[in-house]
Amino acid sequence: MNIRILAATMKHDESNGYLGHVRFEAEGHKQPYELTLQSDKRIDDWNYALNFLDESGSEQQIEAVEKALEEDDDIFDSLVDAALASLDDAK
Repeated sequence: MNIRILAATMKHDESNGYLGHVRFEAEGHKQPYELTLQSDKRIDDWNYALNFLDESGSEQQIEAVEKALEEDDDIFDSLVDAALASLDDAK
C-alpha cells in the first residue's frame, strides 16, 4: 500500500508522554486518514487509533489500511517517523 503523508505533529511532556497525529492518504482511497499515536515514556511502544480525516468513507478501505498498519512495519514506522520528525523540528 502506498501512502502520502499530508501533515504530522508530535508533542511530548514528562507527565503524559508522547501524543502525535499523522494525516495521510492511501493510494486509491477516496478519503484521507488520521492516525493518532500515544506512548507513555518509550518511543518504541505505540498505541494508536485510525480514523477518517474529514468525513466517513468506505469501511472496506479503512479496514485495508488497518491491516496494512498491523502487518507492514515499514508503513507504520514511516508514520511514526513523520510524527517524531515534527517533534524534532519543534525543538
